[in-house]
Amino acid sequence: MNIPSKVQLIDVGPRDGLQNEKSPVPAEVKIELVHRLQAAGLQEIEVTSYVSPKWVPQMADNHAVMQGVKRQSGVRYSVLTPNLKGFEAALLDQPDEIVVFGSASEAFSQKNINCSIAESIERFAPVVEAARTAGIRVRGAMSCTVGCPYEGEIAPERVAYLAGLLKGIGVQRVDVADTIGVGTPRKVQRAIEATLQHYAIDDVSGHFHDTYGQALSNTLAALELGVWNFQSSVAGLGGCPYAKGATGNVATEDVVYMLHGMGIETGIDLDKLIDAGAYISDFLGRKPNSRAATALLNKRGS
Repeated sequence: MNIPSKVQLIDVGPRDGLQNEKSPVPAEVKIELVHRLQAAGLQEIEVTSYVSPKWVPQMADNHAVMQGVKRQSGVRYSVLTPNLKGFEAALLDQPDEIVVFGSASEAFSQKNINCSIAESIERFAPVVEAARTAGIRVRGAMSCTVGCPYEGEIAPERVAYLAGLLKGIGVQRVDVADTIGVGTPRKVQRAIEATLQHYAIDDVSGHFHDTYGQALSNTLAALELGVWNFQSSVAGLGGCPYAKGATGNVATEDVVYMLHGMGIETGIDLDKLIDAGAYISDFLGRKPNSRAATALLNKRGS
């Protein structure tokens, strides 16, 4: 086992976590959340997305949020750009990295963006090229790498196929995402190993959902392969739209608690992170969806 001594987390709460919230979250609340995350020591934050407000009204304030964030040196701010129009809008706000996405499942690709996997990559090619030309890094989110709500289990060969396509258009690093949270440790390791046919370990991150309570086990399985970059969401923000009532993203607090307990450095102050999660959860009118945060907040209260 090649478990890393240091791990870097990308908090996707402000974007992936909030995008499906039905009630509008004001720009100033999103900005404050980003400020609290960076104050807690997060060095990578996925801030917003540049998609049509018709499809994702929650992200209509992308410019206001990006312009309002007081950036800290050493922190990478990423945004999701689904097409060239979105990228051109994002360019005004100078993100450090853009995120494009592809699915390892043909059925999911068709249902989600109405085109095949190969066609989706063709659409992203000019976006990637424009970003690289502008000196902006590019990350590729690979969804449904272990399971799909329409196709069921996904073969590792499909993951390798997608990783190869993304590498071919110039995507610099990729996320191996268990979008519906059905993965278990060995399946996740096979998806990562398939990705490693095209990307070095330093350019692969894990993105696990906790729908079936497997996210921390899957994180450990990825750590055993040497993965040191992971995505998570403060307070476990973001449900799973394909599994009714299920939790979505693994909570950043839970991942940090586990990593610190293993003696792995994260550069994150867990108490400040819990405060950030409590801040956004209070605004949303619910408790943080994090076991570690709940336990430590209860301890504070007693």
